[in-house]
Amino acid sequence: MLKLYHCPNARSMRSLWLLYELNIEFELIEMPFDQKYTRSPKYLSIHPLGRVPCLVHDDVTLYESGAICQYLCEVFDKEDKLGRSLMHKEHTEWLQWLHYAETIAVHGASLVQQNIIIAEELRSPVVIKLESRRLEKALEVLDNHLNGRDYLLKSGFSAVDTSVGYSIHMGSMFVKISAFKNVENYYHKLINREAFKRSLPKDVNDPLAKIEV
Repeated sequence: MLKLYHCPNARSMRSLWLLYELNIEFELIEMPFDQKYTRSPKYLSIHPLGRVPCLVHDDVTLYESGAICQYLCEVFDKEDKLGRSLMHKEHTEWLQWLHYAETIAVHGASLVQQNIIIAEELRSPVVIKLESRRLEKALEVLDNHLNGRDYLLKSGFSAVDTSVGYSIHMGSMFVKISAFKNVENYYHKLINREAFKRSLPKDVNDPLAKIEV
């Protein structure tokens, strides 16, 4: 049995989006973004840090979104429609973008902490400015790569677009992606995908709505 533990608008949205793209059966266990649930003894017995995502497949438990992406593609995508297996010519590039997604997301997560989680009187304008600039630099690299491309890989849409796409989705809270035309065009392709729309919280229709991590 395949299960995904998920909190709406959290990083687990990345895994949920990919599951919908794969079009496979799974059980979605959705929890409020609340320590009452994520730090409960029951959930801590599954994920020792009490975070999301967490994927359980029979006797396998994974709680790193990059590892979840790679595992799902290796197990459920034998034709390399979304994954790129070891012998595929794009395998190395696929891995690079899979992990680059976290390079973008780490700056977005820092900005979430500074702008949303930390009390206003404790926020650091210096950290906010620094992390915003780092996020912009990460998007600039992506913008240059996307010049003349619809998706990250020349062969077309793949699972790494869900990983990077979520990071852009989170980052769009804090920087204007309109400054990066290729990224903006790419992002709008992604948010119009049906699987992306299904991964959004049920009570949120605007893909640019604020998110939590």
